[in-house]
Amino acid sequence: MSVNLTKVAKVARKYEYVLILMRHAKTEKNADDDEHRELTDKGRKQAKKVAKALDGMGMVPDVLAVSGAKRARQTADRLLKIFGDKPEVTYHKRLYTDGMSEVSQIFSNLKKKKKIVMIVGHEPTMSEAAQWWSHANAQDSAFDMLQLGLSPASCVILAAHKPFNQWDLHEADVLAVVTVKDCD
Repeated sequence: MSVNLTKVAKVARKYEYVLILMRHAKTEKNADDDEHRELTDKGRKQAKKVAKALDGMGMVPDVLAVSGAKRARQTADRLLKIFGDKPEVTYHKRLYTDGMSEVSQIFSNLKKKKKIVMIVGHEPTMSEAAQWWSHANAQDSAFDMLQLGLSPASCVILAAHKPFNQWDLHEADVLAVVTVKDCD
């Protein structure tokens, strides 16, 4: 099932706050140390496609919070080639080690004026965070996809009317789960 990015962008404009949770792009399979795994050529292309799609949707983030793992940093580097200097970029080693705890910490520190926030991290943390903040609608196929986890370079787009630091359990609407194929 393909996602209509134009429709998602139109719906997103109705909300004051948008969160994009992205799993890093495709990585090499074998490395001596998981934290230092690198993106493959395919992964670099994936990250660029996603960045172009988000830019085309008018969803360049104000804040880009990135895991300290090498593959997440490399994904962010590719995103920034398209996004330019707009996002305020922060790196969080604990996104790799502490998962949801660090995602919650990032949220609690966000200023009200930041309207679009993107976090580049890992599975299962990204899909868990999306499930934590999203409304669970029994007929929502996007929510069902979150329970399966995110494939490399996939994004979950959530939105709400409250500032991020006021989000609580099931505060946001899931606007879409966007895969690389949706960005073609």
